[in-house]
Amino acid sequence: MTEKSEKTGNHFDWQRFLRRWQEEWVPSEDDTVELAEGDMTLADLALSAPPATEAEIAAAEERLGARLPPSYRQFLGASNGWRLDEGSVYRLGAAHEIDWFGDPFDMTPLYQQGLTERSTEQEVLLAGMWRRALQLETDSDMSYALLDPGDTDEHGEWALYVYKGWSGEFPDRYPSFRAYMQEMYQYFHSARAGLPGFVNDTTRALDADVERAREEALSGRWETARELLAEAQRYGRPRALGMLRQLDALAHGLGYGRYGFGGLVADPRYTGELVPVMAAAHLRDERPGAPARRFPLGAETDDDVTAAADAILARVRDGSYRYAPDGAFGEAVAEAWESARWGDTDTAWQLIRAALPSWSPPGPDLLAPLGLLGDPVLGPVVTRERGLELLATPRADRPGPAADPVPDLDPPGLCWLAEPLRWNAPHGSYRCLWVEGADPEALPGLVGEDGGAGLTAPPRRPAGWFPHDVRRRDDSAPWEDRAVVAVGRTGSGWAFGFDTAPRPSEPGNFFVSPAAAASRDGRAVVLWVRRGRDDAPAVFHLSVAERGEELYAYTLRGTDVERSGPVPAALDPEEVLHSVDDADRERRLLAAVQDEFGLSLPRHALAEGILPHLTTRSWNRAPREGEVYAYATVHLGRR
Repeated sequence: MTEKSEKTGNHFDWQRFLRRWQEEWVPSEDDTVELAEGDMTLADLALSAPPATEAEIAAAEERLGARLPPSYRQFLGASNGWRLDEGSVYRLGAAHEIDWFGDPFDMTPLYQQGLTERSTEQEVLLAGMWRRALQLETDSDMSYALLDPGDTDEHGEWALYVYKGWSGEFPDRYPSFRAYMQEMYQYFHSARAGLPGFVNDTTRALDADVERAREEALSGRWETARELLAEAQRYGRPRALGMLRQLDALAHGLGYGRYGFGGLVADPRYTGELVPVMAAAHLRDERPGAPARRFPLGAETDDDVTAAADAILARVRDGSYRYAPDGAFGEAVAEAWESARWGDTDTAWQLIRAALPSWSPPGPDLLAPLGLLGDPVLGPVVTRERGLELLATPRADRPGPAADPVPDLDPPGLCWLAEPLRWNAPHGSYRCLWVEGADPEALPGLVGEDGGAGLTAPPRRPAGWFPHDVRRRDDSAPWEDRAVVAVGRTGSGWAFGFDTAPRPSEPGNFFVSPAAAASRDGRAVVLWVRRGRDDAPAVFHLSVAERGEELYAYTLRGTDVERSGPVPAALDPEEVLHSVDDADRERRLLAAVQDEFGLSLPRHALAEGILPHLTTRSWNRAPREGEVYAYATVHLGRR
């Protein structure tokens, strides 16, 4: 039973609460040493004291010139003082021992000088607390328990501050004396949770709640499960932390913070599910080129688990890790991976969603297929909204209604490219090629740079990642323009390569569309849009080829159009843009291209960097004899 049992209405049963605390108390390691050496007896280590009489409390109030706040007054009537054997405050004094603090260290000016017109009400209250606070402790580690009569609530409770004089930190605030004592009781339990034989009614009730939380979570009632686990975790119950962190990882996503799963990570049954999540969160904050940081597992693990964790970290770092659970769910995950690999993240999620009821945990303390989050391909598929849907879906053959499906992420076609503040493109400029009926893995042979190694894993993105200009290689000629494209497949079967960060140049005199080379076995389409400072397209280029020959192309600069070949009326910019406002020009041009060829691009996969990469051959040809090519480099520095 927890302290909730002691509350009836607004009344708190201090006698029952403190009696249970005293009965559950067992010596700490330090206490055990002192008892063994004979320096103390169990009587010396008693927590409680005889209750104060009403006359003693009234005398203290008369001496202080103030009525004590309700919860502290009721406490004294149950125990006139208390020994706290954990934390930095060791003993709370009796009614006749408490007194005004008086700010002996002159803290008030120090805190007041930091106040500004933007300071919060709480900061103002804290600055004035030192001179008006009531000091409760009589023994501590240079720490002070201070009740502030200037910081009160609607029930007349005074806020309690614990100031650790040795820490240099702001004091910890509790809304009332009762809230402070309840947390100290939780701290007492948490500090002893791992002691053999520390079993009592409270631990048994909390452990039953943990088991109930497991069933609630697997049945899709994850919010109820989280409340139960959060309460048990405050008392340090061994299984609660690992389960609670699983729910947090899916409810908030990897961007929320680092994840440790307590002692659960030491169990080899869960290594393949939990370690990839920890590795992905660890690497998210690792800067390119910086020395590799230690990978802490947060628990004592044996050599086999540590070796497995190191191997998983290496595979997550180089992008080769793949989540592969067993059974029917594993088969669905493998199919989903193939879809997401080439950009179809919506289909991937639909496959995972449909298979969730068949998922079965490898051990009793795993609540969901966490390993999904550590997979470089599938992790970005499980957005925060989808993580919440997963948590609300019954799993492991538990009964219950299916969760409401979240909407798909990818808009159809290409018009979304015209949206402001789109995806992760830094300038809004982009270029792309599509090859009809081709496998994405065939693109290196069609447009890859000479001697290139083919497709590579997408670069790992640290926190705060944003695309940057792809710089010219040191060994390349100044006119060369090799694109680094993300490679995938559209729903209509076109392979594509998309460059979100083209160089600031545009299709010029030396530009050679890769459409002809890409169209060796069928049709190919190339699109290149460069934006100006007003975010409007300054250049819009389209070229189409088939069987190695360019069929037609146009480049639109403002209102000027350069054509080659017979551009169909459905694509001709003069026809498409007739009577179209400037703000809608790009959208109308894109709509014409998508309707003519049935083209699309997967926005979510491009934004999240899921797709493999390819370095293409130069989109510029070499200058011919007599042609001049000029370029400039700019070096920025400080004086």
